[in-house]
Amino acid sequence: MAERDRPHIVISAPPDTEGFTFPNRGGAQRPEFPGSRIRHGRRLKREFEDSWKEADEDEGTYITFESFPGIELALESLDPQASGEQPELVAVRTRTVDDQVVQEATVYIPFGKKEYFLKRLTKYLETAQNDSVKNAKLVEAISSIRRATIRELWTDPDEQFPSDPTQPHWWEVWLRKRDGREQERFTVFAGSHQLRTSAHFLGFNDRTVILLNATVKQLAQTFEALDDIAELRRPHDVSSFVTELPAAEQREWVDDLLSRLQTAGPGSPVVCVLDTGVQDGHPLLAGSLDPADIHVADPNWSLRPTNPHGTEMSALALYGDLAAAVTSQHPVRLEHRLESVKILPDRGDNERDLLGAITARAVDRPEIEAAGRPRVFMLAVTATQGPVTSDVNGRDGARGEAGKPTSWSAALDALAFGRAIDDSDAQLTYLDRDEPRRPRLFVVSAGNIRDLQPGDDHLARSDLELVEDPAQAWNALSVGAYSPRDDMAGAPSEFAGWVPVAPRGELAPSSRTSVSFDRKSWPFKPEVVADGGNTAVSPDRTEVDTPPNLALLTTRMQRIGEGYFTTTRDTSAATAQVAAIAADIAAAYPDLRPETVRALVVHSAEWTEAMRGHFSGAATRAAVVTLLRRYGMGVADRERALRSAVDALTLVAESQLRPFEHEGSGDGRTREMNLHRLPWPSEVLEQLGAEDVRLRVTLSYFIEPNPSSRGWNGRYAYPSFGLRFATKRAEESVDAFRRRINARARDEGHNTTSRGTESGWLLGAEQQQAAGSIHTDIWTGSAADLASKGVIAVYPVAGWWRRRPRLDQSDRGVDYSLVLSIESPNVEVDLWTPVMQQIATPIEIETR
Repeated sequence: MAERDRPHIVISAPPDTEGFTFPNRGGAQRPEFPGSRIRHGRRLKREFEDSWKEADEDEGTYITFESFPGIELALESLDPQASGEQPELVAVRTRTVDDQVVQEATVYIPFGKKEYFLKRLTKYLETAQNDSVKNAKLVEAISSIRRATIRELWTDPDEQFPSDPTQPHWWEVWLRKRDGREQERFTVFAGSHQLRTSAHFLGFNDRTVILLNATVKQLAQTFEALDDIAELRRPHDVSSFVTELPAAEQREWVDDLLSRLQTAGPGSPVVCVLDTGVQDGHPLLAGSLDPADIHVADPNWSLRPTNPHGTEMSALALYGDLAAAVTSQHPVRLEHRLESVKILPDRGDNERDLLGAITARAVDRPEIEAAGRPRVFMLAVTATQGPVTSDVNGRDGARGEAGKPTSWSAALDALAFGRAIDDSDAQLTYLDRDEPRRPRLFVVSAGNIRDLQPGDDHLARSDLELVEDPAQAWNALSVGAYSPRDDMAGAPSEFAGWVPVAPRGELAPSSRTSVSFDRKSWPFKPEVVADGGNTAVSPDRTEVDTPPNLALLTTRMQRIGEGYFTTTRDTSAATAQVAAIAADIAAAYPDLRPETVRALVVHSAEWTEAMRGHFSGAATRAAVVTLLRRYGMGVADRERALRSAVDALTLVAESQLRPFEHEGSGDGRTREMNLHRLPWPSEVLEQLGAEDVRLRVTLSYFIEPNPSSRGWNGRYAYPSFGLRFATKRAEESVDAFRRRINARARDEGHNTTSRGTESGWLLGAEQQQAAGSIHTDIWTGSAADLASKGVIAVYPVAGWWRRRPRLDQSDRGVDYSLVLSIESPNVEVDLWTPVMQQIATPIEIETR
């Protein structure tokens, strides 16, 4: 492989835009109802009437509809969208019965709207013996109807519901938006009953979130008194784990590095470290961190840090590999600077505040002070998601909730999408969607396993341990850790005989994964990994620790009598290094969007030999995807992210499309797709003939989140929209390619070839069509076949914008980024120059 000394080629030519309709794949028919429709309808009508007997005649009530096992409720029929006050679906939860999923949907029915459901039940009964039964889809999915309690509003796993009803607990309460006074009503009620609440509220489109401290009984009384509650969840506690080891180096090392150091200028991009604060007086940080760029999320906190974690992360976020900078004899030139926002108090945790609101306020501080500065937000503080548990019969419990959004992860997604931060109210932090978007890049730690045991099978353990909140955020770049070192040479004498846990190049023992996520619903996490050190086991296999030789050198928060260096490890350290890569991309290509910077980081990642061994041994594509959810796309590489080579070409395209269109007030339809006709080294590839080459494609965009738990489908889907890519196949013309993927490009009655995934892709539909806002895959085949594949389409798929026309912002367009690379691993051939020559002239691709 040639030296990477060429810039990536950024394509300015716009794509061709055309109307788009997703090809119809047909659908399964609903099975015939097995019992007596009349008896079923009468029973449900009676249960519905009984559920109102204890309700106040002048107020609304909450009703829970339960499905038959394995049958999905008609959720949208439970949630009419007509004008005026209507029944509102507020929460959907699931449980498992005999290995089949049962849905429980809770609906708030206002006073005077009881007849909405009674009329539908009555019409079902009146037509029960007809060939066409009215409201069958709605009624025949319901097994029972009952009045709701607070348990039906609990959308976290059942086993996480507080077990002691007499003890006060913190609850995350989601209020539905009604008349704008729900926050006031809740606060007044809590104050009159001496119930504590968090200092801040967090506002989304149709939900406001607050924390409440109450017993189960007190919460039930709140639920009975107020009609504003939509959901209840478990608050997530912050866990910031830091291992502080003795100083490793002396002042002369610092002076030597300073003599070779060139810091970035004031206008350079920054890594904004959202952590415990940074000690700006450290000599290796001071030149890159101005006092004016040090902030706190809460103005009552001190700017001076007392916890060392933020200072330790800052050196890695600035230098990437501090050890290499210290031991080098060459000049060290930094391309970016630092900012710091303290998001954790000096003692204990935040006073039961909302982490999403704190993060939003933390983001707001530097953006107000330096609005135009390019920045990458780095968050290496996480909260536990809860264990993956099983019931007494071995069936999954919390696993079904794995990957579900929280108020914190949804806040990160909204901030990344570009929502404005309105914190003019001292209590309410509202993520405003009416202001122009300002996308942001967040690099987030996947979280650590903190109770490693000597007997662990560390890969099996990591596959069971979920990434921690908020790393499941769709728009965040989540980072895991791997271990590049397994050599005990140089370890202190007290570690004699200790054995490293992870082989060189393997996942770090502390790193968490998304292997346990529901693959249909939630993205793969982490997307990339970076150096997180290693752990070792004592000779008698009774202890686990990290010797300094297996950790990473970083800056020590200075105290009197202590040195300048310490070591750190785990996913926090990995996250800081990836944030440094992202900031360097922003410095090298200052006009690129945050979506593109994220794409380049992910696109740069490569699996190590140890990781590749697992992939080559995977027998099925599903097994390959499992490994993707463990390792992501591999180790992020700064050189690959920043530069191309003559035989390793990277193309970057940024564009925009409008996902949906609406006629009237009904559901929308897909609107348009883009066809990118790329500058392509076709002649060179044709000359290579049967030589193996590799094409890599990464599509990156940011979605707007819908965090309320109401089924995650249709108008309740989490993402506002999705985008997908498709590449032209070697044997088809451009027009045939268009007809294959776009029903609107076909002539009436035209039949086309299958949309199935083309052979040669490593991940295929398992990744290209998967959940998430970044899609990446690798195609391997002959150069001759690749020569005619220089056309790629980007098209929309469903999201909640399509089903909610009043909130759809498709007219504004959505941004996306495409990164493609071509590599010839076995033959050194110039791919870069022929493409660069085409950029200066119009690009014409013949339609065949």
